[in-house]
Amino acid sequence: MVGPTSGYDAGSLAMEGGRGAPLEMLPEESRVLPESFEANSLKRSSWGLVVTGIVGGTLVAVYAVTTPFITPALRKVCLPFVPATTKQIENVLKTLQCRRGPLVDIGSGDGRVVIAAAKAGLPAVGYELNPWLVWYSRYRAWQEGVHSSAKFHISDLWKVTFSQYSNVVIFGVPQMMLQLEKKLELELEDDARVIACRFPFPHWTPDCVVGEGTDTVWVYDASTFRGVKRAPESRCFSSRSFK
Repeated sequence: MVGPTSGYDAGSLAMEGGRGAPLEMLPEESRVLPESFEANSLKRSSWGLVVTGIVGGTLVAVYAVTTPFITPALRKVCLPFVPATTKQIENVLKTLQCRRGPLVDIGSGDGRVVIAAAKAGLPAVGYELNPWLVWYSRYRAWQEGVHSSAKFHISDLWKVTFSQYSNVVIFGVPQMMLQLEKKLELELEDDARVIACRFPFPHWTPDCVVGEGTDTVWVYDASTFRGVKRAPESRCFSSRSFK
């Protein structure tokens, strides 16, 4: 006998056999299951793209920020960024008393020496290889109100000619001092002054020494290391040591 029950069994067997069942015979929640599954898959795919984008963007940002700091360390002569102390800046300014003409800070870092010199009335320029530090220095100069007299440039110190500067400040490292000594001796005018912080030049005899310990500043007048005679009154701090 074939009745409604037998028809339902036949439909079930047909569905189990892979041929599927009539849509009207399926429960309502089963009919919408494929659409829900597809929507969830799209959501998961979208979140995956968002996460991938965030991770990728973060890696690019980290690379962009850290590369200017790491790259100098890979150079033959590395000039690391170590901020000048307040006492070091005070000692530098002492050696600039009675001085005129433009000042240059070789490896200007965050610009604090250049800004201090500009505040003291000297036109000052800083050369720095790290673009982030240069941009920060420009912002600080603007914030301090000396952006017109404190300038900063992204440049390798070995590619810059310093003949136009009357005052040169350098926070160097021992590995570079001999090569820089030769470069400055060739380029500077006789009335120029070189101020070395942290490490002295290997061959020059300082005209005076200011401070002590890590805050020591060595002052070299170009006329001295060239053997050129100068009028005594033009030698500020000549042959004296200050603490």
